[in-house]
Order: sequence, then C-alpha cells, then structure tokens
Amino acid sequence: MNSEHNKDSGVPDGAADPAQALPAEDSVDTDYRCGFVALVGRPNVGKSTLSNALIGAKLSIVSRKAQTTRHRIQGVLTRDDAQFVFVDTPGFQTRHGGAMNRMMNRVVTQALADVDVVVHVVEAGKWSEGDAKLLPLLPKGKRVILAVNKVDLLKQRNELFPFVAKLTAQYPYDAVVPVSAAKDKQLDVLLTEIAAGLPQGEAMFEPDTLTDRPMRFIAAELIREKIFRLVGDELPYGCTVVIEQWEENENGGVRIAACVVVERESHRPILLGAGGQHMKRIATEARQDISKLLEQPVFLEIYIKVRKGWSERESALRDLGYE
Repeated sequence: MNSEHNKDSGVPDGAADPAQALPAEDSVDTDYRCGFVALVGRPNVGKSTLSNALIGAKLSIVSRKAQTTRHRIQGVLTRDDAQFVFVDTPGFQTRHGGAMNRMMNRVVTQALADVDVVVHVVEAGKWSEGDAKLLPLLPKGKRVILAVNKVDLLKQRNELFPFVAKLTAQYPYDAVVPVSAAKDKQLDVLLTEIAAGLPQGEAMFEPDTLTDRPMRFIAAELIREKIFRLVGDELPYGCTVVIEQWEENENGGVRIAACVVVERESHRPILLGAGGQHMKRIATEARQDISKLLEQPVFLEIYIKVRKGWSERESALRDLGYE
C-alpha cells in the first residue's frame, strides 16, 4: 500500500491494512464440533429412551407400544467441546405398507441422508429381520456407530460378545458401544464416539436450546405418550393429538386445549374409560410432564374427535401435521 493510498483512505503511513487486521475466516475455534446425529433402528429398541437420556430432557415420547415415534424430533445437547443435534426417527417398518408406515419410512431415509453421524440402535441379544433390513440403508462415507442398548437386561454378560461379533460381521461399523439408556450407562462413551464424526464448526443453537420443535408439538407428543401407555393394548394406531389452543396468561401459566383424533366411534369409550377415569389420568399425567418442561403451571383440557380412516390417507396425515 503506497502513501498516497493511505492518505486517501485515512490510514496513516506505516499502519496495517484494516482488511489484514480482521481475523481470518478460519480463526474460529477449530476444535469445536457441531453436527446432526440420527438414531435409527427397528421399533422398540429404545431409540426414544436413548435420545431423551443423551439430551437430558423428555422430548421423545416413550411407550412399550411399537411405532410410538412418528416425527423427527430434533433435540440439542451442548457441551464445551461439541454441540449434538439429535434426530430421533420412527422405527423402520418392514411389514405393513399403509400410508402411515410409508410416511414413517420416508422420515427414516431422509434422516439418513441429512445427518453427519448415524447411530444404529439395536437391542442386546435380539436381532431380527427388521434389524437386518435397515443395514442396506446405512450410508456410506459417514460415521456409523452401533449402539447395543438394554445390556442391563442380558441374563449373562458373556452373551454380549458373540452377539456383537455377529453384527459386526454383517456391517463395518466405525464403533460399537454397549449402553443402557434406561440406566444412563456408557452414554459418555457413546457421545465421545459420536463427537469424533461431527464436522468442525461453531454451534448452530444457543447453549440453552433443547429442541427446534415448538412447545405445542412437544405437548401433543407427551399427551400421546400417556394414551399409549394407558390404553395402548386396546387402542389401534389410528390415534393422534392436535393442540388446538395454546394461551399464555399474563400472570403466568398456560391454558392448553388438545384434541385426540381417533378413527372409529368405538375408540371413544376406550379413551374415556369407566366414568372418564382413563381420560382424567391421561390429562393429569400429561399436564404434570408439560408443566415440568415449561416450568410453569398448566391447565389442560382434552376432548375426542372421530375422523374415519385418517391414518390411511396421506392428505389427512399432512393436515394433521405429519411430514
């Protein structure tokens, strides 16, 4: 830079070029990592329990009934060294070809394409056709980790080694981590293995962010969890929850009106129970969970609506908020 240019630009002779004084684009903390992680597996291997345990908050609903998770749930865990954005997917469906199952499988395959790291969750000691059919979908060129969940339920610990050997012979996993999501065992080891596959870069979310989903969506999921836990054996999958009113009071607290959509009139008495006892319990337990998540009082009103055949029509699925 010559003196004439410095004079015209207001920079004194001998001063450094302001452009050169700016930090380089790559001068950010290059040790920090941030990226997306998909938890995939067949139904009922504990993906939602694992997701909740890793994040430390109840964002994905948990039920012994298969197909409980229908949406991608993005939960965020921020640490000093990395930010993990978890995608909890539905269980991959291999038997039924209805609109709901097709939609859930699309969610799984899209998640596999979008993320940086894949965690294939299996149940310790149990390998089925549903597990095997997911193997061809696992992406090439990404870090794929095998998380063997529910190891605490194995009767003999020595069962684990031949089980893992059988699985690693079928797919070249980058790492294998035995875990117990229910008992918070080995989760730190799993997070270390995940972090190794995340790209270097700055955090995408604020440190206190738990999810990118709106709270009314999480509230609907929590209500649906209580339904499946209480009457899951009696109620088919043609049941969903829509939040129709969400009103925050000036003095604190939230008033929520939720609609439970079922496919048949015969489902109504199942939900209500004798003297409305089922619905009262569902509302009470859901309200407690929502209040805990929001950290404020919640008034929850739930009613039932019949919409015939909604789970078999893709247009109805879209209307009810399914992807």
